[in-house]
Amino acid sequence: MEFPTLETERLELVKISQQYTEQLFDIMSRDEVTRYYGMDSLASFEEAAQIIESFQTSFEGSRGIRWGIIVKQSGHFAGTIGLNNLNLRGKKAEVGYELHPDYWGQGIVREANRAVLQYAFTELGLFRIGAVTFPENTVSSGLLKKLGFTEEGRLRGYLYQRHRSHDALVFSLLKTEWEEKEE
Repeated sequence: MEFPTLETERLELVKISQQYTEQLFDIMSRDEVTRYYGMDSLASFEEAAQIIESFQTSFEGSRGIRWGIIVKQSGHFAGTIGLNNLNLRGKKAEVGYELHPDYWGQGIVREANRAVLQYAFTELGLFRIGAVTFPENTVSSGLLKKLGFTEEGRLRGYLYQRHRSHDALVFSLLKTEWEEKEE
């Protein structure tokens, strides 16, 4: 399968290659970004390069798709968004994302999510998209609810970060709910 490039009014969602290693490191080395990410901040460019390689491996194995979020107006790499735990046969995946703090509060993740959800439900034929957040991450939980996701419950000790386990909230959006919302 050829990597799908997606486009919105303000954004281009592109394949993440090693040319973005420095930008990904800049984002993922920031504690304010990884605070609710489920992994510790990156400490080296090599770690960012390995993550980019894992995105490619995951795509080639049909286990995930991760896009770089490019702001059209400036050409800047603002973050990533993707489908994790992709299961085409089971018609499900989980959405995940992160954004450079310079772009917080501008509706970029919401816009990127809408494009990814549209692609997942129409092009990939998925039926369920899940999402997992830290309970304290009220911004992300609020965004998911605005997109039509339903909070299903709490997963106890689900995320391990900064040497301890954390609870997580699980959300889902079904294709039928998405179609109703988009009409």
